[in-house]
Amino acid sequence: MKRTHIIALFFVAVLVASLTVMLGRGFSRYENFESVYAKQGKEFTVVGYLNKEKGIDYKPELNPNQFSMYVKDDQNVEKLVVVNKAKPRDIERSEKIVVTGKMNGETFEASEILLKCPSKYKNREQQANNGKSI
Repeated sequence: MKRTHIIALFFVAVLVASLTVMLGRGFSRYENFESVYAKQGKEFTVVGYLNKEKGIDYKPELNPNQFSMYVKDDQNVEKLVVVNKAKPRDIERSEKIVVTGKMNGETFEASEILLKCPSKYKNREQQANNGKSI
């Protein structure tokens, strides 16, 4: 066997091993609050909905880079989420909230937050589906 064939075979083996490890862990690290609670101290990403009835606790005069809210995940488990970032505009209008962080006791401490806002095209799509013109 030529030296180039051996090197190419080695790289293919490394690629296959890397893919096997990635598939074993899964590509997505989305979790729910129950699974994150069991793995305290590790960082995870949770997708959920803002509990608008409980509102958002934000006091910019005390700490402009921290706010808290109650979020329900896809299993309908609600946790207090403390976000160590400035409060995003229009968070109350968001459809979904994606928070990345760690569980600390009963509180989820988020270091990152992403919002999925309602689509401005939703009404147009509904009108198009009903046969109305825009």
